[in-house]
Amino acid sequence: MKKTTLLLLILATVYTVNAQTDKDPKKITKKIDLSNRASDHLVIQYGSDSWGSLPDSISTKGFSRHFNVYIMLDKPFKTNPKFSVAYGVGIGSSNIFFDKKYLDIKANSTKLPFRSSVPNTDSSYFKKFKLTTIFLEAPIELRYYSNPENPNKSWKGAIGVKVGTLIKAYTKGKDLQTKAGQSVYGTTYVAKESDKKFFNTTRLAATVRVGYGAFSLDAGYQITQVLKEGFGPEVRPFSIGLTISGL
Repeated sequence: MKKTTLLLLILATVYTVNAQTDKDPKKITKKIDLSNRASDHLVIQYGSDSWGSLPDSISTKGFSRHFNVYIMLDKPFKTNPKFSVAYGVGIGSSNIFFDKKYLDIKANSTKLPFRSSVPNTDSSYFKKFKLTTIFLEAPIELRYYSNPENPNKSWKGAIGVKVGTLIKAYTKGKDLQTKAGQSVYGTTYVAKESDKKFFNTTRLAATVRVGYGAFSLDAGYQITQVLKEGFGPEVRPFSIGLTISGL
């Protein structure tokens, strides 16, 4: 009888311990509350642009850069709120600076001329010369948040693509100089030309971002060429910069 009673006590103790363990709050999966999480975000990007695969005869210089602004909607996955898909629309711009080169985008030729001097001058060139392209873009991203309830205190990562259509392409030259480096019209002289005929009007790029809170590092690679097929060198830009999001 004593052995039976002792056995029952042991079983009861084991059952009680197991019951308490099963109810341990640490082992209960916490339900993620996204009610206070914003579904739309302003995304601002600024950083460096580079043209890859340029021939030796064409060189860039200075800080070639991009500036992008998007409005994006963020939709968390119901099965796993740490992941989400985001999509939106915005404007992307790129400024590429060249070293003693003149891109004659108004030329009546089958290929874009990269001239060493400005036409109809005595070997003159612009001290500062850039090409600007502006796109209407639609980005889409697959995102990850380590803390989906509070993205401003979360590690973040994203991979995606963006597709755009060319709105405007123009060149801007400042301070026309002689071969000897003397200003022709003074440092305030500025010349602008605008034309899209040499440029690929569709842009497709792959993107990646990683960061914490509202700040992240971004990188991108343009899959399509800058110039139309056969209109010049095959150039596919890449970029790296800083993204501010979650505003």
